[in-house]
Amino acid sequence: MATETAVYRSWKKLPDNRIGRALFSLGVVAKAPYFGTVVPTIVALEPGYCEVTAPKWFGIHNHIGTFHAIAACNLAEIAMGVLSEATVPSTHRWIPKAMNVRYLAKANSGLRAVARIDIPEFGPDGTDLVIPVAIYDNEGTEVVHADITTWVTPK
Repeated sequence: MATETAVYRSWKKLPDNRIGRALFSLGVVAKAPYFGTVVPTIVALEPGYCEVTAPKWFGIHNHIGTFHAIAACNLAEIAMGVLSEATVPSTHRWIPKAMNVRYLAKANSGLRAVARIDIPEFGPDGTDLVIPVAIYDNEGTEVVHADITTWVTPK
C-alpha cells in the first residue's frame, strides 16, 4: 500500500501495551457506539489484518448462558470494520454489503476475532471485497465464521 490510512497511523502512534490498545478501542467505540456492547479490545492491527477480543460477560449472554450469536456477529463486524479502515486507502470508501455467518460450536468463553485478507489493488471501479473473520474461543476452537462482503469504491 502506498500510503497509510489515518486509522492505521493512529494505531501506530499509541503505545503497544494494554493502555494503548484500550485507548484505541475506546476511540473505535466512540465512532461506532453499538460496538461497545461486546466490550471489544483491538489487540493487533495492520493493513490486511485485525484481531479483536471480547470478554464473556452477562450483557452478551443468550438464554443458555453462552456468548450470544448476534454478539459474535457484532465482534466479527468490528474486526472487519477496523481492518477495512486500516486497509482501504483514503482515495476509496467501503460499506458492508452482506454477511454470511456459520455458528460452528457453543461459545462458552470470551472470544477472539481474526480478520485477514490479502490486500487487493484498489482501482477506479467498484468491487466486492470479501473479508473472512474467524472467531475463536479461549481454547482456540473456531466457534463462529463470518464472510463479510464490503463494497469498495473510489470517493
